[in-house]
Amino acid sequence: MTVTSAPAPTERVERRTFRAIGTTATVVVRRPHQAERAAALLRDEIDAMDLACSRFRADSELCGLLAHAGQSVVVSARLFEALDVGCAAAARTQGAVDPTVGNALEDLGYDRDFEAVARRVAPAPRALGPVAGYGHIHLSAPTRTVRIPRGVRIDLGATAKALIADRAAARIGAALGGGVLVSLGGDVAVAGEPPGEGWPVGIALDSAAAVDEVHQVVTVRSGGLASSSTTVRTWVAGGRRMHHIVDPATGRCAPPYWSLVSVVAPSCVEANTLTTAAVVWGPAALDRLPAYGCPARLVRHDGSVVVLGGWPA
Repeated sequence: MTVTSAPAPTERVERRTFRAIGTTATVVVRRPHQAERAAALLRDEIDAMDLACSRFRADSELCGLLAHAGQSVVVSARLFEALDVGCAAAARTQGAVDPTVGNALEDLGYDRDFEAVARRVAPAPRALGPVAGYGHIHLSAPTRTVRIPRGVRIDLGATAKALIADRAAARIGAALGGGVLVSLGGDVAVAGEPPGEGWPVGIALDSAAAVDEVHQVVTVRSGGLASSSTTVRTWVAGGRRMHHIVDPATGRCAPPYWSLVSVVAPSCVEANTLTTAAVVWGPAALDRLPAYGCPARLVRHDGSVVVLGGWPA
């Protein structure tokens, strides 16, 4: 797990990009003739996870689970994994990243697909408070059952997208051979043998930024890279600007001390967990992140930059 400054690329690669689950999905392969097959495999992973985990689809497995709140329900291996990963992220960050923020996000106005949220002005949120907490999600691996109390709403947005990237990169790499990079709105996972100089990844507030608009280009050779921002996925509710990262301790949007946090880690899930937690931790992230041993780049709201753990200046 390393991140370095990016040299000029010397190898031609092939990419495919499309819109999915409210963001930009990209797959890059070292063998150009495999690009279409890689894109199809990525679409399949996205579609399957969306059907399992979306809180905006009435036909999703997650919505079906919540309809049976208070009961133990046997779920698919995919949904169980997504819930288990979400709870593990919460435990690893002492609750800073928590899957029970669904009620808070809905109250803040994020109650439908993001494109629809961004087009409207939502009403002012009602009085908010701490979320229920991941300890209320009861998972039994031997029986693959889940029990969620009545009134607790689940949102897996902090980890499920990164999990798709990890799963898709591994699946494409195994199926096609050769190196592959998968990116879902700034959540990046790589698998297989990388190009000789590594995979170049642009760091910017908006994952769809053009090459000449990125803040920095770095290379990764394994694992994952994620970025979380408080300035891109925003909407208006009650005349105030909201963003999608909730502080579970308050049920409100995390204060925008950091405008952008990027982390490289052994997996995209781990990287995304830490970028989200850093936004929630605010200035305390500078003391807490080093314990996880991952390179990080943090941009304050005033534009000043801090790098940790070997991230290149």
